Amino acid sequence: MVVLRPLTFVAGVSALLLAGAASAEAASPTACAEILPRPPAHVAKRTIVPRDLVRLRDVGYPDPILMGGPSPLAVSPDGRRVAFVINQADPDSNSYCRALVVVPIAAASAPQIIDRGGELITITDVQRGMFVRGGFPAVVTPVWSPDGHWVAYLKRVEGSTQVWRARADGSGAESVTKAPADVEAAAWSGNGRIIYTTRPAKEAIGKAIDREGRSGWLYDERVVTFSGARPQIREADAPLVAFSVDPETGATTRASAQDARTVGGGVAALLSGDLAASARDGRRAWVEPRGLSSSSDSDLSVSDGAGGTTVCAPAICHGGIVGLWWMGDGQELLFLRRQGWNKGEMALYRWKPGTAEPRPVLVTPDALIGCVPAGERLVCIRENATTPRRVVTIDAASGRSTLLLDLNPEFANIDLGHVERLEWRNSRGLEAWGDLVVPPGAAPGKKLPLIVVQYSSRGFLRGGTGDEYPIFALAARGFAVLSFERPSFVASLDPAIKDWTAFAAANQRDWADRRSLLSAIETGVRMVVARGIADPARIGITGLSDGATTVRFALINSKMFSAASISTCCLEPWTVNTYAGIAFAEFVRSVGYPSLIRPDPDFWRPMSIAQNAARIDTPLLMQLDDDDGYLLALEAFESLREYGKPVEMYVFPGEFHAKWQPVHRLAIYERNLDWFDFWLRGTEDPQPAKAAQYARWRLLRERARRATVNDRRD
Repeated sequence: MVVLRPLTFVAGVSALLLAGAASAEAASPTACAEILPRPPAHVAKRTIVPRDLVRLRDVGYPDPILMGGPSPLAVSPDGRRVAFVINQADPDSNSYCRALVVVPIAAASAPQIIDRGGELITITDVQRGMFVRGGFPAVVTPVWSPDGHWVAYLKRVEGSTQVWRARADGSGAESVTKAPADVEAAAWSGNGRIIYTTRPAKEAIGKAIDREGRSGWLYDERVVTFSGARPQIREADAPLVAFSVDPETGATTRASAQDARTVGGGVAALLSGDLAASARDGRRAWVEPRGLSSSSDSDLSVSDGAGGTTVCAPAICHGGIVGLWWMGDGQELLFLRRQGWNKGEMALYRWKPGTAEPRPVLVTPDALIGCVPAGERLVCIRENATTPRRVVTIDAASGRSTLLLDLNPEFANIDLGHVERLEWRNSRGLEAWGDLVVPPGAAPGKKLPLIVVQYSSRGFLRGGTGDEYPIFALAARGFAVLSFERPSFVASLDPAIKDWTAFAAANQRDWADRRSLLSAIETGVRMVVARGIADPARIGITGLSDGATTVRFALINSKMFSAASISTCCLEPWTVNTYAGIAFAEFVRSVGYPSLIRPDPDFWRPMSIAQNAARIDTPLLMQLDDDDGYLLALEAFESLREYGKPVEMYVFPGEFHAKWQPVHRLAIYERNLDWFDFWLRGTEDPQPAKAAQYARWRLLRERARRATVNDRRD
């Protein structure tokens, strides 16, 4: 299955995610020969470089922010093997190496590639009822045949995502479906057929939009301007349809209602956010949230098989649960929850319904992702701040973790510096935390420039949400880094809020959530300064999406930051009502934004870069996509440029809200390093290819100095 839970983006707007796709040129055979990790030679430790981070091997969605979503791991029917897809970026060919791998769970045997190749499958958002392209990698979950001889999964070849099957012994693989639209999810039926879902109406609707274009496209709510003038397909007009295919003959029919339910996925599954598990005897356990945010309470309940329901009463059963499984005998339930300070820990509990208190099995600051049951164990992806992704088993009785596969063993030879977790409260009393990274070999007592990276700090510290600000590479350059975990939304403090529009409106009112976030960041930075680690005159801040909105708010409402870089932009008076289309304009007005014909400068004063451009002196780098980022940034960018402020904007072709192309990600990493080196450390990379870049930046710096002198004279 290929599904993801909702992500929260700019201003608390929730984006629904479905399977989509992106393509690139083929990866080089040499690069893909390294797709299976090998134990590294024991050599002296070295410092990290940006390419190390771009080349990380991944299983599943790379950001642990999606804990509780679908698992990328699939355990075989006999419980002895686990299958998953490994992704590895290749910036030289601007593509991805991909391999379907099977690993024995108990035996000490090497992993085996049973299929390889294909393009990266990315996500398409459903925003305001329409499909919109996105760049986040999709979670591809393999599925085993009932007899354990085959593994089916989604594979994208030449721009088409179809179901493929591979023999579990590695002796061959083949395409199974030929659907006209991309396949979104797949499962095996009990009789050996494959059930899959797709949206067949998309093809006909696309042709109808082509015909409409002959006489001109009507500009209506279907047009999402940052995705082009072409009307987008409405999700309601292209529903998921389930089909059944015989993998031996290719004969395809509509799936029965019963078979269709085995596939799952689709919009209903994504919107529900429910967690449920069924025991062999038919009893069901489920978690039902009481509110909208991740911090809302919830109820863990179990059916008793006779029509009754048992609710788990202790407090640990009422919030933060992200995983739920019956043990093999169906007598006990395992559940995984986020807990502790701002949900910074993960804990595994074991509970026998009808007894009082669940028993803790494991409590850890590590991220546990995509756990699936295998007998008396869970198979999970595990990572922490300094340890990249690993596939492990966790004993359900003792909590003991056993390594199955270290996906990035090369990092054992890399010195990442020192990482410490700091905890604090913001001005609203909300819990926040950050991982403070101090460079390798940093001299005690020396004050360092500090970079704030947002807005999730769970798991291995890559580059923040969106992965554009290479935390350990910044540390290797001599920066301290505060990787910031945002507190809960301000709206979560009001238990009376029951729908997303009210939730967004409460966050938006008087920019309440922005003020809360800025307070949390400033408090964390002051903690680092008070320790004598950070130089208060050299603080940088970064962000994508919600994080970028916080950056822009900070540039207007704080004097703390001396340099900034953002990956998306912007909320502006004209932009929100024009550049994103009718549907978006109507949405933002529904949560309290002024209309185009009734301007409200007082509303925008705390947030608009355009309105505040004359007094923003912080050097600002914008590295944006050509889908929505640069169009939404034009009002802010041009206002800063006309005032002679130090701003520079780059636009990356073929990119989306999250940038997926390896060559772009490497370029973004390196330019961010150069930008903060230049403005906070006063250093330049002497490579001749960068001479023009530094000539522009020196000119920006000189103009900014002259403007400051003139302001003082005035």
